Amino acid sequence: MDKKAIIAMSGGVDSSVAAYLMKKNGYDCIGVTMKLFHNEDIEVSREKTCCSLDDVNDAQRVAYALDMPHYVFNFSDEFKEKVIDRFVSAYENGETPDPCIDCNRYLKFDRLYRRARELDCDYIVTGHYARIEYDESKGRYLLKKAAYSDKDQSYVLYSMTQEQLAHTLFPLGDYTKPQIRDMAEEQGFLNAKKHDSQDICFVPSGSYADFIERYTKQTYPTGDFIDTSGNVLGTHKGIIRYTIGQRKGLGISADAPLYVVNIDKDKNTITLGKNDELYSKRLLAGNINLISVEKIDKPMRVKAKIRYRHTEQDATVIQVNDKLDVTFDEPQRAITRGQAVVLYDNDTVVGGGTIL
Repeated sequence: MDKKAIIAMSGGVDSSVAAYLMKKNGYDCIGVTMKLFHNEDIEVSREKTCCSLDDVNDAQRVAYALDMPHYVFNFSDEFKEKVIDRFVSAYENGETPDPCIDCNRYLKFDRLYRRARELDCDYIVTGHYARIEYDESKGRYLLKKAAYSDKDQSYVLYSMTQEQLAHTLFPLGDYTKPQIRDMAEEQGFLNAKKHDSQDICFVPSGSYADFIERYTKQTYPTGDFIDTSGNVLGTHKGIIRYTIGQRKGLGISADAPLYVVNIDKDKNTITLGKNDELYSKRLLAGNINLISVEKIDKPMRVKAKIRYRHTEQDATVIQVNDKLDVTFDEPQRAITRGQAVVLYDNDTVVGGGTIL
């Protein structure tokens, strides 16, 4: 009997080609699109986001062309709780979240994965650019970077468990984006030239603070901009409007450029400083997940990323109970609470966690 696979289809070209490759390789496939929100609730624009109702239609058309069933699963309640509410809470607490990581952690590879198991599917398949391998010597599944680094998405997948990795396939891991578009063109997929989504799906305008105020139906109190000595420099417009390293939109005149170097939720203050005050060598991360090793009980040399677009940097990590203590060889700019630190050993993801 053919292996059964559930394909997470967003309506984009990547997941469509992932479905095509799985069918081509003989899998019995079911296409699924997750309904995460209502378009009208977030004033969604089809060209700027994934998961809209138009995208559902695109996914259905591709599934039909591939002669595979397609279903829509309504996960909007879970998405609200696990992604949107966490996003809002992070900004309210002076942090800068990454909702795509939460969506992968709680929706794609938890809620959807559990649904796939209920349907007796052997694998869940997505259009992520990453690779999974099994290491016989370690007895562990490994998450690896995509073969082509310009599209690698391993950073946003670091929270995957051994069980999830054992039942997940990433068929795009060895391909370039142009190759994927060429395959879509050859198959006549209507989304072959569709733009990649750039914004957070539920904030298509890109204005996080405006979204949060609409969502919570409240405004956030103004407070003091202060310097690193505690001197008041001016008035900020609410901590949800700022993130570490920000320079634009401060409205403060100074002899030298000023940047956000700290956000204190309890005192409702935002500390401004010079660029060199943004650098630090050490971070602590919680809510950790380890993949290539079970634990890190002695100092381990790694490469570490503190943002999706950050270039990996040499560091040493040690696990302290349920936290990761990471010390970089060189100071890093704007280490930000709420973002993820992801650790690598060459092209293998060691693990990661949320910066505290």
